[in-house]
Amino acid sequence: MHRLSGLDTAFLSLETPTCPLHVCGLAVLDPSTSPTGWSPAAVREVLAARLHLTPPLRRRLVEVPFGLDNPRCIEDPDFDLDQHLRHASIPAPGGDAELAATVARIVSVPLERSRPLWEMWTLDGLAGGRVAVLAKIHHAAIDGSTGAELLVTVLDLAPEVAVHEPTTTWVPEPVPSDTDLLADAARSLAGRPVDLVRSVRDTIGTGLDIARRRGQATPPPPFAAPRTSFNRSLTRSRTIAWTDLPLDEVKAVKTATGTTVNDVVLTVCSGALRQWMDERGEHPDGALVAMVPISVRRGGLEGTAGNELSTSLATLATDLDDPLDRLRAIAAVTAEIKARQEVIGADALGDWADFAAPALAARAARLWSRAHLADHHRPVFNLTISNVPGPPFPLYLAGAELVRLVPLGPIHDLAGPNITVMSYLDRLHVGVLACPDVVPDVDALVAAMAPALEELTSRVS
Repeated sequence: MHRLSGLDTAFLSLETPTCPLHVCGLAVLDPSTSPTGWSPAAVREVLAARLHLTPPLRRRLVEVPFGLDNPRCIEDPDFDLDQHLRHASIPAPGGDAELAATVARIVSVPLERSRPLWEMWTLDGLAGGRVAVLAKIHHAAIDGSTGAELLVTVLDLAPEVAVHEPTTTWVPEPVPSDTDLLADAARSLAGRPVDLVRSVRDTIGTGLDIARRRGQATPPPPFAAPRTSFNRSLTRSRTIAWTDLPLDEVKAVKTATGTTVNDVVLTVCSGALRQWMDERGEHPDGALVAMVPISVRRGGLEGTAGNELSTSLATLATDLDDPLDRLRAIAAVTAEIKARQEVIGADALGDWADFAAPALAARAARLWSRAHLADHHRPVFNLTISNVPGPPFPLYLAGAELVRLVPLGPIHDLAGPNITVMSYLDRLHVGVLACPDVVPDVDALVAAMAPALEELTSRVS
């Protein structure tokens, strides 16, 4: 039994009926490469043989009575792989629209908390004989980096399925009693005043260090983001769209301008958002602000997994007309964010999140959502944009080659769409998740990304 970190607990506490906080990955596969034939049963067989390589999949939550402390996580004594596997057929004609609608319905449903927080769906009926697999895992269990590691662990480097023999025996844990949980919580809470003093001291010291810096650009503060049509309360419905971009063109822009791949990705998103909003006659009173997760992971899937990340707010410079000016403005801010992150340290966000009372935070989140308070104040930021490095080599699941990857991050009230980008082979795969009652035309936003990259490329060629 181990205690969830404050950050992992925050993803549980902030979840509401209209805002489930799981992350998803949609893998579109070509089953013709499988030497033995592809089927949901074959996927199950691969997954069952690799559970020892994916510890988060067999761990379940145990809530501390009255929400007095963070939940505990145990090796589930009742783990049943078949409870997590689902199957669905895509309606004819099995194109991208039908696949997107099916996945959106699955994504909109919260995960069951009485068992390990994940599901895997096999999907058939796609045009051209292709198939798909949708993995759905709660953000309390993984972040973007562990999600990428999980992907590589479950998939193979060749059509032939590799054998990975376990070196240890998995040992399930008994479900602790309320008495045991309260006793463990008491021990944890006893050290909280000391931890609080340390966090306050470290935060003050960090603030002074940052104040002494003379950075060329300053990240936008919270609530500096402009009000937009997509920053309001969400409903339960979800919509998704995807595209992919040539990685070599992104890298060419990066090299020509002395920036980073992430800077170029943010600028492409900025250009797409500008075009999308211009077409709707929407002109915010300032530059859009993105929340950008930053991985500070020092380990892998071993240990407790969970989240090891920080977050920063970055301008998208949408108030600038020239795409190169936008890129330079974004790069200046992200460089300052990186420098500040080195000063702040990897554990700052998690340290402060650890002081939130889970029960109080959960009630506050549900009240805020039910009362639609997001409709009555400026957003902390306009949307989330996440960029996760992926594998540059081909991957296979049960012999079927992975031909398209769609990463999908969660959305929350007031936080607009989520744009998640992950590289695979020579492409950047972009997945966008939104609420159709807030963003009714997410396909148009995705369609604007290729022209935004072309505009950048033409300016540096």
